[in-house]
Amino acid sequence: MTTTLPEAPPAEPGLKAGLKNRHLSMIAIGGVIGAGLFVGSGSGIATAGPGILISYALVGVLVVLVMRMLGEMAAANPTSGSFSAYADRALGRWAGFTIGWLYWFFWVVVLAVEATAGAKILAGWIPAVPQWGWALIVMVVLTASNLASVSSYGEFEFWFAGIKVVAIAAFIVIGGLAIFGLLPGSDHPASGFSNLTAHGGFLPNGPGAILTGVLMVVFSFMGSEIVTLAAGESADPQGAVTKATNSVIWRIAVFYLGSILIVVSLLRWDDPAILKDGSYVAALSSIGIPHAAQIMNAIVLTSVLSCLNSGLYTASRMAFSLGRRSDAPAAFGRTTDRGVPRSAILASVVFGFVAVAFNYLWPDTVFQFLLNASGAIALFVWLVICFSQLKMRRIIEREAPEKLVVRMWLYPYLTWATIGLIAFVLLYMLTDTAEGGGRDQVVLSTLVAVGVVVVAVVRQRLGRGAVPDAVTSAKE
Repeated sequence: MTTTLPEAPPAEPGLKAGLKNRHLSMIAIGGVIGAGLFVGSGSGIATAGPGILISYALVGVLVVLVMRMLGEMAAANPTSGSFSAYADRALGRWAGFTIGWLYWFFWVVVLAVEATAGAKILAGWIPAVPQWGWALIVMVVLTASNLASVSSYGEFEFWFAGIKVVAIAAFIVIGGLAIFGLLPGSDHPASGFSNLTAHGGFLPNGPGAILTGVLMVVFSFMGSEIVTLAAGESADPQGAVTKATNSVIWRIAVFYLGSILIVVSLLRWDDPAILKDGSYVAALSSIGIPHAAQIMNAIVLTSVLSCLNSGLYTASRMAFSLGRRSDAPAAFGRTTDRGVPRSAILASVVFGFVAVAFNYLWPDTVFQFLLNASGAIALFVWLVICFSQLKMRRIIEREAPEKLVVRMWLYPYLTWATIGLIAFVLLYMLTDTAEGGGRDQVVLSTLVAVGVVVVAVVRQRLGRGAVPDAVTSAKE
């Protein structure tokens, strides 16, 4: 049976092409800058020393390769379902169903994590409002913006991502000047790059710490694929995906490797302030920037709001795609006159609210289970993208070779090498036996994935679910 590649319209039926080029540019840039970069990098530096740069570089290469594969498929056929829809066509109905629901689950759990993180910062500034009240306010505001129109989401994300980009760019410039003693008024010694090797060497804890660092930073890269979902609601989806895919290398190099290089050059890797205050706060404090903690709190809050905004958008669009493919309630696949999948948004945010409640009521039991059960899903998503690309390349070459405007390098060898690297990371995670560590995440995420696969196979055996793209446009 021949699998055909359908023509991709400017925007998926039911959705509106409400995202402008500037929106997509910032979504692409902001997607690789999560709050985890600001909050979680300190523990990675303390574990691997300056060698954490290699950890970030390895994961960065992995993300670049996965994004190249995804970009190849998305440029040929932009859709709000992105890799879930491609898995549906390339690997089978069970694969699209499984990875779509796992991805949705991942992001609704992220909603709870980010809402709580943002509420903590806001409650610190205005303690008269309880922390749960701030979490509620943040969720309600961003839900309202997503319900208004896709352009509202795009506008919010444009400014959120813009602030993150400006903040990191300023950090790199100011930190770079301080490293070489060129920053006026700074009392930081002009140490150059001596801190990279002066305190136990570049790898003070040995080469094995690089792999441990990989486990600690890999999940902070999740979100780079969001632009391929958003492209389906733009006037030029193919151009947007092509541009985002081609620019992912410099985005990761500048924002991740560049900023972490500044941190480990300004400070000793074993400086207690890195863990106590956070790596970026400690770096800013070391060069005499006043109120560094509050400045970083404002930047982290922006990153949290950006992640919340994008998480709600991403979860709702995946639910919308599942609904259109009859893999979710039909209401999820319907849109309002403004092209907004209202039911998909509300269903996603309701689960997010429930998860927030779990975080306050049972943080160490129920919510910890949710975190661990979603912990390895990012790697599962990347694996599915790889296997889908192996099959979709042949389909595209056979049915519409002119759509191969983005090509995976050294296909299929580099694709298989990427699969091997992801599998290695998953296996290495099994050696992390700490409570809530890599082993718990892989085991629980795998159990959840197996459960969803069983549901998908049973549905398929019962003949449920329509052929992809057979669902007609529906309006509420």
